[in-house]
Amino acid sequence: MWRIQPARAVRGKWRPPGDKSISHRAAILGLLAEGTTEIDHFLEADDCLHTLQIVQQLGAQVERMGESRIRITGVGHQPLREPTDVLDAGNSGTTARLIAGVLASAPIFSILTGDESLRRRPMRRIVEPLQRMGAQIDGRENASRLPLAIRGGELRAIQYLTPVASAQVKSCILLAGLRAAGTTEVIEPCLSRDHTERMLQAFGAELEIQMGNRGEHRVRLRGGQTLHACSLTIPGDFSSAAFWIAAALMLPGSDLIIERVGVNPTRTGLLETLASADVHIGWEHLDEQGGEPVATLRVRAQPLRAMQVGGALLPRLIDEIPLIAVLATQAVGETLVRDAAELRVKESDRLHAISTELSKMGAQIECLPDGLRVQGPTPLHGAEVYSYGDHRIAMALAIAGLVAQAGETLIHDVECVQTSFPDFEQVMATLCVPR
Repeated sequence: MWRIQPARAVRGKWRPPGDKSISHRAAILGLLAEGTTEIDHFLEADDCLHTLQIVQQLGAQVERMGESRIRITGVGHQPLREPTDVLDAGNSGTTARLIAGVLASAPIFSILTGDESLRRRPMRRIVEPLQRMGAQIDGRENASRLPLAIRGGELRAIQYLTPVASAQVKSCILLAGLRAAGTTEVIEPCLSRDHTERMLQAFGAELEIQMGNRGEHRVRLRGGQTLHACSLTIPGDFSSAAFWIAAALMLPGSDLIIERVGVNPTRTGLLETLASADVHIGWEHLDEQGGEPVATLRVRAQPLRAMQVGGALLPRLIDEIPLIAVLATQAVGETLVRDAAELRVKESDRLHAISTELSKMGAQIECLPDGLRVQGPTPLHGAEVYSYGDHRIAMALAIAGLVAQAGETLIHDVECVQTSFPDFEQVMATLCVPR
C-alpha cells in the first residue's frame, strides 16, 4: 500500500529510467544478432527481466556489466535453442507478443505463458497472421489466450493489413519475417510506435518504409537478412516521465528538468495534446541515441485547458490516458477521450478503473464505451483507492493524491509498479516538496 500526502510542488533535475519498449526490443534483437550487443540504461523492471530470461532460454548469453548495463551475445544464423521449460512472460504483453514472432520463425517447439492477468489478454491478433505465415500454434479458445504451444520454422512472407494500429502486432510480424522466405509487408491504418523499425535498422537490417496519402503506414522487410550486434544507450522512458510532467504542470511553483528522455514522435502524443491546450514545455539538447531522438524537457506549473483526444493521435498516447484523466480534473472545461476501447483489454479495464477510482477522490468523470468524459477543474481529496493490479493506474492515482487539496490517499496493490517503474516511490520522495 502507498500512503500519498498532498505535495506543494515538484522540483529538481531527473533522468528517467530506460524506456521499457526499447529495452524489450534491444534484448530480443541482441538474441537474434551476430556478435555481442552492449546495452546501457537497460530498464531492470520485472517486464524487461522476463524478456531477458526468455532470450537466455533461447540461447543468448547474457552478462550484467553493472547497474542497468548488460551484454548479450546472440545466436546469429544459428538455430535458437529449444527451451526445456515453459517460457514465462510474466505480466508483459510486449514480451509475449514479440517473442511469439521470434518463436514462430524457429524450427523448435515451445510453450509461452504469463501471469493470471496476461493469460486473460487477447492473443488472436498475433496468432492469426503467424498461422498465415505457416507457424503451428495451438491454445485455449482457438489460440486466443495464453498459454500458447508454438511449433515454428519454414515461414513464408505475407502482406498483412492490421485492423488497428498496433506496435506489438506489427513488431511480431516483422520479427517473424526476419527468417521467412520472401518480403514481409505490414500495413497499418496509421503509424504506431516505430521502435522496432528504428532498432532493426540500428542492427543493420534494410527496411522499406512508406506513408500513404491517407495516413496509412507500410513497412517491408526482406527475409534472410543478418543482424549485426551494436552498442546502444536506451533513452529515458517517456511514459515514466509523463507522470512527473503531469505533476509539475498541476502543482503551483513546480519547476522540473527531465534529462535525456526519449521524444520519439510516435510516443509523445501527450505533448501534442498539451500543446493544443496552450501548455508550453521547454525542449533543450535534442540528440539521438540508437536511432531514437532524446531531449531535455523543462516543465513549469501552468493553467490547463480541456483537451480533445482521439483518432490517429491515440496510438501515440495510449499509455497516458489514465494520466490525462487526472490532468483533466484540473483543466478548465470538458475533456473528451474517444477511440480508446483498446484500454479495456490492458492489464486492467483502464477506462473503468480510472473513472471508478478518481470518482472516489471527487472527480466528475464518466466512463464511455470507448473513452472518458471529465469535467474540470474539480478539487480532489484523499481517498482509499485500488490499482486493479495495473501499474499505470497505480501511478496515475499517486499523482492524483499529490495534487489533492486535502487528505491522505491510500493506494492498494502497488507491487504491480515493479513491472515498469521500480523506483517510482523513491523518485516521488526526491522530487516532491511536501506541504
